[in-house]
Amino acid sequence: MKSITEIIKSRRAIYPPNYQAKQIPKEVIRKILEAANWAPTHKRTEPWRFKVFYDDAKVQLANWIGKAMEQYAKPGKFDPAKQQKMINKVTKSSCVLAICMQRDPAERLPEWEEIASVACAVQNMWLLCTDYGIGAYWSSPSFITNHPHEFLKLADGERCLGLFYMGWQDKDVKMKALRSPIGQKVIWM
Repeated sequence: MKSITEIIKSRRAIYPPNYQAKQIPKEVIRKILEAANWAPTHKRTEPWRFKVFYDDAKVQLANWIGKAMEQYAKPGKFDPAKQQKMINKVTKSSCVLAICMQRDPAERLPEWEEIASVACAVQNMWLLCTDYGIGAYWSSPSFITNHPHEFLKLADGERCLGLFYMGWQDKDVKMKALRSPIGQKVIWM
């Protein structure tokens, strides 16, 4: 097992064209979701929610994405090639998660803190995916994040923050790290 520092430094967005045609077992997906459940959460609101699209549900998601892209496209901006690319991302993935946030009904804390908790949950999943050799990435297309959807069956106060694509990554994929030195981003007081 790699050290947590190695895992953090090797985490990358790995896109569906770089996924193998091999299914991720549900038990592995459950472990990845369990890692999400241990994210930090102010006032223990645990705002992260996930909708898992696996097997036939991926086909339903792909069909819905195709329709939603057309429905929510700005006049004259619908692009069938982009639509097909989005559909292919779903079908090429072993699993796709809708990343959702359930707002604290009492609104005891600012919404940004709830969003930050969800982002931490996603980072936990991403790090475990990296350790398993599963490629993953978070996409937030506006037709999903800016519109309410009956398809996702969102509860009151719940909203979708994007999709998390997952698949066993091709062994040949090497993504170079692009980070400037931390010293350029820190001021010691």
